[in-house]
Amino acid sequence: MNIALTALVLNALWTVALGGSVVAWRFTLARARVFAPNAFPSGTAHGPERYWRLNRAHINAAENLSIFAVAILAGRVAGVDGPVFAVLAVVALLARVTQSTVHVASNRNRAVLVRAAAFFTQLVCLALMLVQVTWKILG
Repeated sequence: MNIALTALVLNALWTVALGGSVVAWRFTLARARVFAPNAFPSGTAHGPERYWRLNRAHINAAENLSIFAVAILAGRVAGVDGPVFAVLAVVALLARVTQSTVHVASNRNRAVLVRAAAFFTQLVCLALMLVQVTWKILG
């Protein structure tokens, strides 16, 4: 079992779960006739505040999934498979789940700081993973 690849698949599943939650919420709002089915414009705040935070959490997860995938897949192709790489992948995944969960749960100052710390953790993990991949590629 490749831990880093497993973390990538779990990250993708998390992103799909967030997206599915957005769709379910939209469907519920439209079905209850709270909003028309076409009342969800892209990139513009709409719906209840928590719904909008869920929407943003999904978009952010989707935007960052490709960078995570590049780090993991390039590492796999380059033969980077050590324990440090695996731990960084798992920490990045846990930080992603934390960031998304906190984003949806609250917009209070403390929550925003936790969210920012989780995002920073992901960036550090990704940078260190990409450095390992680069070192391996350059020999």
